Amino acid sequence: MTAVDAYEDPGTPDHRSGLAYLAWLVRRQPGRAVAGAVLASCWMVLLAAVPYLLSKAVDEGLRPGGSAALMGWTAALLVVGAGNAWVSIMRHRTMTRLRMDAYFRTVKVVVGHSVRLGDALPRRVGAGEVVTIGVGDVHTIANALTVIGPGVGSVVVYVFVAALLLSVSPLLAAVVLLGMPLIALLVGPLMTRLRGAEGEYRERQGVLTARIGDLAGGLRVLNGLGGKGLFADAFRRDSGRLREQGYRVGASASWLQSLGVGLPGLFLAVVIWLAARLAARGELTVGELVSVYGYAAVLVGPVAFLVDMGYQFSRGVVAADRVVRLLRLEPDPDTGTQDAPAGPAVLHDPGSGVRVVPGGLTALVGARPAEVTAVVDRLGRYGPTEVTWGGVRLDAVPLPQVRARILVADHEADLFAGPLHEVVGGRHDPGPEQVRRAVRAAAADDVVQGLAEGLDAPVTAQGRSLSGGQRQRVRLVRALLADPEVLLAVEPTSALDAHTEAAVAERLRAARTGRTTVVTTTSPLVLDHADTVLYLVEGKVAATGRHRELLQREPGYRELVARDTEEAVR
Repeated sequence: MTAVDAYEDPGTPDHRSGLAYLAWLVRRQPGRAVAGAVLASCWMVLLAAVPYLLSKAVDEGLRPGGSAALMGWTAALLVVGAGNAWVSIMRHRTMTRLRMDAYFRTVKVVVGHSVRLGDALPRRVGAGEVVTIGVGDVHTIANALTVIGPGVGSVVVYVFVAALLLSVSPLLAAVVLLGMPLIALLVGPLMTRLRGAEGEYRERQGVLTARIGDLAGGLRVLNGLGGKGLFADAFRRDSGRLREQGYRVGASASWLQSLGVGLPGLFLAVVIWLAARLAARGELTVGELVSVYGYAAVLVGPVAFLVDMGYQFSRGVVAADRVVRLLRLEPDPDTGTQDAPAGPAVLHDPGSGVRVVPGGLTALVGARPAEVTAVVDRLGRYGPTEVTWGGVRLDAVPLPQVRARILVADHEADLFAGPLHEVVGGRHDPGPEQVRRAVRAAAADDVVQGLAEGLDAPVTAQGRSLSGGQRQRVRLVRALLADPEVLLAVEPTSALDAHTEAAVAERLRAARTGRTTVVTTTSPLVLDHADTVLYLVEGKVAATGRHRELLQREPGYRELVARDTEEAVR
């Protein structure tokens, strides 16, 4: 099986549990899993065959007249060594592909499900949790699949060496066979404790990552409100708790890893000591004693690996549990069965009294941005809504029909990395003339001209390579290129200077002629171009009219939007 393709369906994951998810990853590539197990088993068995061949060379080649036997066994050692080198290369290549398949398949599953959740994602799970899954858990899950290759090989070579020792000494074979269960009995409780500590650490890590994201996104606002110190104190406390939990995880992991080296060494020292005593009593030949030493050396790696494998597998189950928890989330139910209006129709929100007439530019104004944004969310069907669209309840219309015709353009909407023309084009493939018109309508000409490669210039994720005002205009360009029947724009000019804001207000109206546009704003430069202004108080429409009319008859509106005394009087 080839590596997972970027565009193929990764399959339907088994999200009953973390263990079931890991098993599903293995089932998605059975050929590679079997090949990895077989190659790893052959590799380790051939390693164990070297002491056997060496013992034969000593016993049969170092006695009088044994030159031919010595040459034969030496040649056999050379062939086995060269063949095992090739097997080792193929084993490593196969296991790397298996891990990479699991890594990218998990990434595709998580990203695909996140897209499927859509706007429900930020309400169901924190951004820090998704980030931690993407940057940490997928690696841990991929590494856990190491048990398929070297893990199986370690068990096979353990049994193989025990069988070889049985031909040398039943006592040594019995010690080897009983040694591994004894080691598992000693490290088992520590493994359970480590898994619990790892799970708690992972929870705290997700919380702290979310705080980092909040801090990075709102540092300027926090600083302006004087809240940076309070947030920093909270972050310091959470960071301290995570550090303490990390110490507990590290303590358990260090004990486990030290036992993973120490116990196998102690166990194999017992095997060597018994073999030496048997040789001293004449019950073992010199060649057999050499082979026992070799077997002991070969077993150190597999036995230690079996302990470490338990550690990696335990961590993998914890990480898979986190992925499974995300995969169990379901998007908001879509029970819509009625068709959307055949053409442009009135949007009416009974909760606020907002009524949006099709074909015009409507502005929503309120002293509390959260209340105005809540109205837009209901008009765009983000969350529970009683909005009607042409007399039909919006939540009775299938969601794909709503999304195809009504677009909510938030001023903090995500921007993905890529060439600028792809960033603004979205899923559409607009022509150069369409892009040029949208860029002009959003007054973003200077943004394009300021980039060395123009529309082909790369843009970093979230537009971090651009200023706040540039990002806002790029988002507006993207919304205009989508050309929805109804555009609901949240504060589309809040980060712009007065000159640019005036240009956007005038050009936006012209660009959306004949289409329904709703903007939330308190800018008089934008409000002056609106066909209808709805003034909201405590989330309900208190007054309706043109901007200049409301300035004259609504003191609350005038106080909210007038930027200077002269504007208020005019």
